[in-house]
Amino acid sequence: MAHTKSTLFSLGDLTLRDGGRIPSAQLAYATWGTLNEDRSNAVLIFHALSGTHHVSGNHPEPPEGCTLWAEELHDGWWNEMVGPGKAIDTDQFFVICANYLGGCYGSTGPSSINPETGKPFGSTFPHLNVADLVDAHLPLLDHLGIIKLHSVVGPSVGGLCTLTFATRHPEKVNRIIAIASGFKTTVLNRLILFEQILAIENDKHFNGGDYYDSEFPRIGLALARMISHKTFVHLDTFERRARRDLVHEEEMLSWYQVRDTFQSYMLHQGKKFTERFDANTYLRIIDMWSRYNAVLQGDADSPEDLFTRCNAAGHKFLIFSIDSDFCFYPEEQAEVVQHLEKAEVDTIHITVHSAKGHDSFLLEPELYTPHIRELLAD
Repeated sequence: MAHTKSTLFSLGDLTLRDGGRIPSAQLAYATWGTLNEDRSNAVLIFHALSGTHHVSGNHPEPPEGCTLWAEELHDGWWNEMVGPGKAIDTDQFFVICANYLGGCYGSTGPSSINPETGKPFGSTFPHLNVADLVDAHLPLLDHLGIIKLHSVVGPSVGGLCTLTFATRHPEKVNRIIAIASGFKTTVLNRLILFEQILAIENDKHFNGGDYYDSEFPRIGLALARMISHKTFVHLDTFERRARRDLVHEEEMLSWYQVRDTFQSYMLHQGKKFTERFDANTYLRIIDMWSRYNAVLQGDADSPEDLFTRCNAAGHKFLIFSIDSDFCFYPEEQAEVVQHLEKAEVDTIHITVHSAKGHDSFLLEPELYTPHIRELLAD
């Protein structure tokens, strides 16, 4: 498996949508394939909530400034979808992916050193919007000499970025692929995300976000991950994965004893996550997700105003739903499709029938590959 290299790109001082400021910001990114002569074959991928910019290949070396590069991150998270001969074929396309602004895998985030203080940003790192993440990619595209993308692709939270990129900068892209995503965050998801925020905030080691010189809020982050993990994995798959010996976590429990393999499995997932992710980054992304509304992020007056731009730009959309998804329910993609069709935007809506839930886009590439390959080749 080919090794891929992480590169840092300087964004300079950034002023964010909510008024916050990030001095000397940078993005960590990686590329695959070759940009053609007229620079028309570029595909931009936005990763999911806890993903990395390391989409494909193998990269055992951590990105510069990253201390959380666990072994499970060494292989690309979409190896079965991106690469030579794959759905997003790097023999044909030049693929780009950047770690989100606010991230913990090389891009400037709360764990980064603030050059103005010499200390980690911590609690001073500002709130983010999806529009901030999207707009931060424009200087990178300019740097790479890309005027217009062939396609932009994103699963899950990455789909929110994909939709916002297409509607904020319609002239910058031709084709849009959003997988298991939505149009605006539902009340149910906002409540689930709020539970995760409370879990981290109430960890005794959180200290308002200033914990980098002491104990990390591992229990709060583990609990947040356990809350979210239930929405990623279908219950049938959950049951199969949980068939293992009990693991007792004295660090997280005192009076209560783990009773079954389901509890043990969840504890294992939560604890493992704390070894590869930063609690402050997690908070920034789920806060951003909780407040997402495509109309507001696109600075539009209405859904009609938002998607008329896509019609005028001649966009082609491919929207995927997963019928067993408990994170972004199929009704959420149906809402996007309804608005697109009302604006007479060329749209294909595919419902994937899967027993694997939201994680299907990671685990079952064969269900997505024919449709993605066809749209990209069209």
